[in-house]
Amino acid sequence: MNNVQEESRRDQKKFRRRLQIVEIARGIISAKGLRSLKVRDVAEAAGCSVGSVYNEFGDFDGVILTVNRETVQALTTRLRGVPAEDPVRQLYGLAETYLDFFAAHANLLRSLFEHRMEDDRPYPDDILQMVMDAFALMHPPLVRLLPDADDVKIALLSRTLFSAVHGIISLGLEERMVAVPSQMLRQQIEQFVDTHLRGLGILPVGAGLSR
Repeated sequence: MNNVQEESRRDQKKFRRRLQIVEIARGIISAKGLRSLKVRDVAEAAGCSVGSVYNEFGDFDGVILTVNRETVQALTTRLRGVPAEDPVRQLYGLAETYLDFFAAHANLLRSLFEHRMEDDRPYPDDILQMVMDAFALMHPPLVRLLPDADDVKIALLSRTLFSAVHGIISLGLEERMVAVPSQMLRQQIEQFVDTHLRGLGILPVGAGLSR
């Protein structure tokens, strides 16, 4: 075997191990939450040393950040799949899609928002931008519905709307508090969007989305 082939095999092994570590970490976070994730457990499950995990990702934050990046990418893909023909229905669809994704991947989304970097280092800009881009998907339908509003106002409205939806869902799914049944939570989200759109003058008073 020549040096090129040997290097290629090492690269492939390294790539597979990296994927395995991320998959194990994602599984633990998904099942038990971020606080249950320990580097020794990940290393043991991957059949490697703790040092190997650090060599692959720089530190344990690197593992968590990789999982978080993949989570927000998956979320954004789901949100981008919401039909955009009708801007009002798109807003409801974005809220409901977020609820469905959160309900299916609650601990992974909590990891995205709850993770704090070691030594108080700043959170990576690329992930922050990815989250903002996901939230900004409410921007285009609001532009269509409020054509006379300036872009700064629309940006603020889209962040506020998505942040509020996130808060309602997050608290509604919080098992340590009084968890809200899924169908009731869906109704609460619909009622909130109804109220918000009526307040903006997008829906008539007393009206909601006709389903």
